[in-house]
Amino acid sequence: MTFSIVARCAETGQFGMAVSSSSPAVAARCAYAQAGVGAVASQNVTDPRLGGKTLAAMAAGNTADQAVAAVIAGAEYTSFRQLLAVDRHGNTAIHSGENSLGIHTEFKSQDAAAAGNLLANDQVPKAMVEAFHHATGHLGDRLIAAMRAALTAGGEAGPVHSAGMLLVDEQDWPLAELRCDWTEDCPIEAIANAWDVYKPQMADYVTRALKPDAAPSYGVPGDE
Repeated sequence: MTFSIVARCAETGQFGMAVSSSSPAVAARCAYAQAGVGAVASQNVTDPRLGGKTLAAMAAGNTADQAVAAVIAGAEYTSFRQLLAVDRHGNTAIHSGENSLGIHTEFKSQDAAAAGNLLANDQVPKAMVEAFHHATGHLGDRLIAAMRAALTAGGEAGPVHSAGMLLVDEQDWPLAELRCDWTEDCPIEAIANAWDVYKPQMADYVTRALKPDAAPSYGVPGDE
């Protein structure tokens, strides 16, 4: 009951992932990324432990393929899991267990991989990856384009209610972490709207963390 994409920006080295589901708070369980290492999605009867373990394996020098294979080999109930990863070189890997729910399929390329379960059709992940590569702009813009393409291609078999987008750059905290944990409207558009607000301020928040004396005004009453 989920579709997601993991990706790397070849120009900036940033990593990101985006995910949506009919379940609540999907990004809290499925989204993982680490600066300089990669991005991971763990989904379908989700075992959140797999995400961190895959990042750790890639941080130790394994490729996405090697990391996913090692984590799956050491885990239980892997026939129920989907695990996607992109590494620092843009290599991608996907595991989709045979007990993944409903129509479950995947598509990967250099720098981007997508997968889903309980999908409306088997073309959704391919549409996501193609949209990511055809889109321009910031990595976040391209991930939003991929998620919108998923909906256009059919999305889940039923309505989605939650979504999230996670981006990392050079720091050991997220560059952006946007979530819609539940809505009866479109959670992907909720994330897109939040991104439109956050993106122009994003660099300022990094400056405020690293060099607060050089940070721009907060733009709130009392701030001079």
